[in-house]
Formats: sequence, structure tokens, C-alpha cells
Amino acid sequence: MTDILPSDLPEFADRVADNQRRQFENLRNSFDFIVCGAGSAGSVVARRLAENPSVRVLLIEAGGSDEVPTVMEPGAWPANLGSATDWSFVAEPNPHLNGRALPMSMGKVLGGGSSINVMVWARGHRSDWDFFAEETGDDSWGYDAVSEIFRDIENWQGVSDPRHRGTGGPVFVQPSPDPGPAAVALLGAAKEIGIPTFHSPNGEMMEGEGGCAFTDVLIRNGKRHSIFRAYTYPFLDRPNLTLLTGTQVTRVLVERGRAVGVEVIRDGQMLRFHAATEVVLSLGAIQTPAVLMRSGIGDEYELRSLDVPMVQHLPGVGQNLQDHVSFGCIWEYREPVAPRNSGSEATLYWKSDSALKSPDLLFCQVEFPVPSAETASRGAPAHGWTMFAGLALPKSRGKVSLRSADPLATPQLELNMLSHPDDVKAAIACVDVCRTLGNTRAFAPLVARESMPGNLCAAEMERFVRDAAVTYWHQTCSAKMGLDARSVVDSKLKVYGVDRLRIADGSVMPRITTGNTMAPCVIIGEKAARALREEHDI
Repeated sequence: MTDILPSDLPEFADRVADNQRRQFENLRNSFDFIVCGAGSAGSVVARRLAENPSVRVLLIEAGGSDEVPTVMEPGAWPANLGSATDWSFVAEPNPHLNGRALPMSMGKVLGGGSSINVMVWARGHRSDWDFFAEETGDDSWGYDAVSEIFRDIENWQGVSDPRHRGTGGPVFVQPSPDPGPAAVALLGAAKEIGIPTFHSPNGEMMEGEGGCAFTDVLIRNGKRHSIFRAYTYPFLDRPNLTLLTGTQVTRVLVERGRAVGVEVIRDGQMLRFHAATEVVLSLGAIQTPAVLMRSGIGDEYELRSLDVPMVQHLPGVGQNLQDHVSFGCIWEYREPVAPRNSGSEATLYWKSDSALKSPDLLFCQVEFPVPSAETASRGAPAHGWTMFAGLALPKSRGKVSLRSADPLATPQLELNMLSHPDDVKAAIACVDVCRTLGNTRAFAPLVARESMPGNLCAAEMERFVRDAAVTYWHQTCSAKMGLDARSVVDSKLKVYGVDRLRIADGSVMPRITTGNTMAPCVIIGEKAARALREEHDI
């Protein structure tokens, strides 16, 4: 499928390079808006603000260019993990995972997570968005309202579904093209055990009990279609949008209760930029709370213990950290099968308990073995496929905190995965569903044997899930929106107690969405941009 846009042409790239070079050579220190982070939400906010040519926007990104093969080539995404495009965070040892310390990758590159992830477009379940509306007291966060935004922003390439899908928007979404045999088998296996299948995982499937479908992906003309490429890049030839890469935001500058700019470190030097109107933090669920705390916004007791001057007591900053935890169940192929596309082409959402009204389990079929470091010793096959299955709505909660006031110190991450007993119960049920699916007749032509976990006793199965547990790289919820004392932002994403400061990234979710988090972060960016444009009449 070929879809050429003006921004795809070489002459546009030349205009971007010339424009941004001029912006840097004549770099001003004052802008109307400063957006910190060019990821799945920040890219949206910067674009929407820059659509007004009279508004001067500075977009700051700690990482560098996305024009590298590991980013652009869909099948190369695993090579980003632990590379220069990854923050390479590591969580604290977790006693609930047998003392394991999990790597926590996050994108450090233009596009953020949307440039290093598996390109899955998953909107979340109706119940997620209705929960957001309930928690904030704002119906504009509800499923029906958010669905209108999804229709506005999508350029859907699959089976026509005007009730759910839109065309003509900036986000090019398509079903995984020409899916491989393992993906096809997963849909057959779902039918075999009574799980319904759908044309797409976005729409009717996520309005009820769940189901199985080929994955929707952001791949365009055979290349990754990151949110930065979809939203921001086409506007980088405009004189009112300045992009600074290789620049790390260390704190927000607050005067008399109002955000007036940011402090950054670039090439080892500390610089300050002034924001005449607002500062927007879109740094993700680890760096956003860390920057807030270094700015004096957080729990008063903790900040005073680090000699950080207090600006605003908000005890919820860094709390409520959530992530999807996954368990790799692996089968050996009869014959080697080459992965296609991103190597993850089918997805399934289902329930750990039939009494539940909505799915609490998330399954992504992966066309190569994905053991944890600990379960690899059980004997992962050279050629096989994985059911990367996990908890869509975990009850365990973690925390982000500062190790020191050092502006470049890595934040401390306490994940606490599987600390809640209900999560352990759901994890075992999740693995049971995996084993049932993988051992169906639908997979028999492909599979030589079940590699792991196999038929284990209760104690061994619990040990397996604690050893197999890994992150889905969906860190969220550490600066949640809401109305209670632990909320950090209101429904317009404004930070409580600090004027002209907003947050637009996954940290504002009250709870993690049911599925991959890129698409919900785009909605958060759109909601922030609409609130900003309305409030400031732009």
C-alpha cells in the first residue's frame, strides 16, 4: 500500500533541516508554550498548538533523531531495548518477583515510546474511559466522547466501520498486513475454545467481553508510523515551531505559584527557557513525576528530606504507578517460521473469571521466543512463538521517587508487580488460558511441543509466573487525574496548585487502560491541546 504525502518528499526534509537550523542559530529564550517531551502525547500537543501560526512553540526532547533503522524498520524494534534510543531504567529488586530487578525501557528518541514500541494501536475498553469520566467528574473523558476523537484522528485502512473508525486523520492505522501462520492460528484457536473473533480489536470487540483479532498497527509504506511522524514532523518546516533534541528538562520554574519556564541541560550546560503562556510536561510516567518533584511539587515530607524547596504539596506525585505485567508462554515450531511485520500480529482480550463484565487479561501473539532471563534456563527453543500474555487491569501499585536532588539522577522505581494476591491468582488463570489456546487443534500443524510452562503443580506454577513476569513497557498513572487527595491534575490536565502547568502523558491515567497505551496517550495529547486552545483562545 503506497500513500505519499508532501512530508514524505526529499524537498520537505530539506525545508525542515533549513528551518530548524535557522531556529537554532537564532534560538530565542522565550516562547508562548513549552512542550517537554516529543512522545505519543507531546508530539500531539506541539502540533496542535503550532497549527496557529501566531503561537510560538518550543518542543524539547532528551533523545535524538528517529532516523535510525531500529526505529524505522518495523521488525527491528527489539534492538531498541537497551540502546541509545532507550532510557534503560531498571526497577528496584522486587520480593514479589523472587527478588528480580526488571529493566524498564522507555523511548529516548523523537516519538518516545511510539518510536521503540511494537506499533500496536489499541484504544482501550469502554470501561476504561467511562472510569476516567467517573474519576474526574467530566463526561468528556467517557467512551462515547473519546470515540469521536478517535474517529477524527484516524486514517483507517481496514474494513469500513463508520460507527467506530475514521478516515482522513493524521494517524495511519491498518490491520497487520498479510499476517503470518501463528497469527492466523490464534484466531482459529480462539474460535475453537469459544472466544469470539472480530475484524479489528478497536470498536465492537472492546465494548463487551473482549475477543480476538489481528492487531491494528501504525505501519505505513512498510515503515514505522510513529506519533512524531504522524503529527509533528509535517509541521517542522514552520517558523513558529522549534525542536530541541538532546536536551533534558530538569525542572519547571515556578514563580508566585505560576509556571514561567523550564530549566534544561544541553551539552553539559544548564539553560533556561521562558514560557509566556504555559508549560506542558509530556515526559512519561517516570520522568514527569521526577521533574515535578525536582521542581518542588510533590509530597512535602519526601521533598524536605532531600532539601528540595517546597512549591506545592501534592502527595500523589509518583504514587499509583502501574504497568501491564506479562508472562511468556512458549511453543516450539515444527519448522522455522520467519516473523512478519513487527512480529506481533494478533491480539486477544479475555477474562480470568467468567463473572467479570469486561476483560482483565491481555494477550499478544509474538512470532519468536520471548522468555525472561530466569525462564530461559528452562530451555527456550531456537524457533518458536510466544503468547505474551498478561494482566490488563493489575491491582498492584508502585511508586516513582527521587534518589537525590541531583537533576540528572535516575529516579527510583518500585514496581511492586504481583504484590496484590488477586494479581497472582489472575496471572495463573492467564497462563491457563494461554496453555489452552496454544494446545488447540488450530496450532497443531505449527507446533512440535509446548516449551513452557508445561503442566505444573500449583506451587511450581506460582513460581513460574513470578520468574516469568516482565514489563509490557506500559508505565502509567504516576500523576493521576481525579478529584481525591492523591490526584495531581484535574480533568483539564492542569496541575493542582500551580497555575499554567499541565501534564499530557500516560502518567495522568487514573488506572491503566485495557491494552497497549500508545493510542490512549494520543487521546490525552488531543484533550490537552483542545483544553489549551479553548482556554487561551488559539
